[in-house]
Amino acid sequence: MTDTTTADTFSQHSSLNQSAHPAQSGQLAQPTKAHTARRAMIDSQLRTSGVNEPFVLARMSAVAREDFVPEAARDTAYIDRSIPLANGRRLAAPLFYGMILAEAQPGLSDTALVVDSGSGYLPELLRPLVGSLDVITPEDAAAETASPARYSLVLVDGAVEELPDTLAQRMDDGARILTGLVTNGVTKLAVGRKSTSGIGLLALAEMGIPRLSEFDKTTGWSF
Repeated sequence: MTDTTTADTFSQHSSLNQSAHPAQSGQLAQPTKAHTARRAMIDSQLRTSGVNEPFVLARMSAVAREDFVPEAARDTAYIDRSIPLANGRRLAAPLFYGMILAEAQPGLSDTALVVDSGSGYLPELLRPLVGSLDVITPEDAAAETASPARYSLVLVDGAVEELPDTLAQRMDDGARILTGLVTNGVTKLAVGRKSTSGIGLLALAEMGIPRLSEFDKTTGWSF
């Protein structure tokens, strides 16, 4: 299923204090447990790892991560590791999303595509930062028939062994792609661009990223 939206006016440098709401008495309400955990995520996971871009911190402060995990995991939504989802996949640790947004540098001129693992968290983070956004599943991305739509920015919510040609066919020449990459069993954040010869990827930081089996390399015969 494809979800499309057009961004309205949005400041990429909005205040990080969006979660504060005036109480009826005129005083600021006490922060909830989730707000406190979200602030701790930003200060102790993102900032300490070098993710300081104002637009990234603003989005990750504004989006309630606990709304994208199963009910039983809401109290641990902001831990620095992946969380199992109801569909059998996993929501990656917060640092992955902070770094993928920072490296992507999305803009309102971008037509964006997210290959979503099923949580909906990454599309929600990205939505106001781009001109348009489509969301597809890993199964759709790996399908033999590609959509005629073309994108300037592609984000993959998970780690892949290889990117299918059908995903490359969805990208404009020069389009950017951000994804997790599996190399010798190790997962890393990777950034790349589409060229006439295909997609070239450069591995950046090593980190734990849930693997998407739909993008595993086909195993050949061996003797």
